[in-house]
Amino acid sequence: MPKRSQASIELPPALRALLRELGSNLSLARKRRKESLRAWAGRIGVSEPTLVRMEQGDPGVAICTYATALWLIGRDRGLPELAVPQFDLGALEGELRVARERAVRSPLSLDARLRAAQARGATSARRPPARKTPEGA
Repeated sequence: MPKRSQASIELPPALRALLRELGSNLSLARKRRKESLRAWAGRIGVSEPTLVRMEQGDPGVAICTYATALWLIGRDRGLPELAVPQFDLGALEGELRVARERAVRSPLSLDARLRAAQARGATSARRPPARKTPEGA
């Protein structure tokens, strides 16, 4: 028997339950297509025991096995959407926190900017000299 990876040993129970549900759904899809274990395993490119483990939601089964099974039932197009950046809430919250930290200015910095803006405003308040126009135009 192959050695279990640390990731599969420490798999959160909720994730283990989701893998069991995925395996069960894949098993049901195979049975609805009236495919035998042997035929389906051959189409996926795995042994029958590996297919049985996948249908039980075993986290030790390679993701390519799950992906190929999804491809066989026409559900592979959803794989990239599992990690689409727009829905990565953890990263989005981190980016928002950094943006908020950058938006906070120290009072000293704010005062210095206001003085500089007022100084620029005072010099620009003076009118520039009028341009001379050619006489006859």
